[in-house]
Amino acid sequence: DVDLSERPAAAIEGIAYFTVSELLQNVSKHSGARSASVDVWRTENRLMLQVADDGVGGADASGGGSGLAGLAGRLDSVDGILVVDSPAGGPTRITAELPWRGGRI
Repeated sequence: DVDLSERPAAAIEGIAYFTVSELLQNVSKHSGARSASVDVWRTENRLMLQVADDGVGGADASGGGSGLAGLAGRLDSVDGILVVDSPAGGPTRITAELPWRGGRI
């Protein structure tokens, strides 16, 4: 579900695409989920992305070698944030926040 009145700058759009792609790959590999959803919206000067699933939970971005930790680091390099909410037993909700930089319509 995408709720944007305009597209972000190409660089931010590319990071957003990569982030969602990586998160959906994690859903398919690790969660055991039956379904997943992607929501994209803008809040003031931030592009918000959220991937949620009904899987087993337990995702953790704090581990140094985890894919989520690497993704958090990449987002941090562009002033982005990754928030993981994934209690054991599920569900998992991962929200990424990127700086909004206007692009094309």
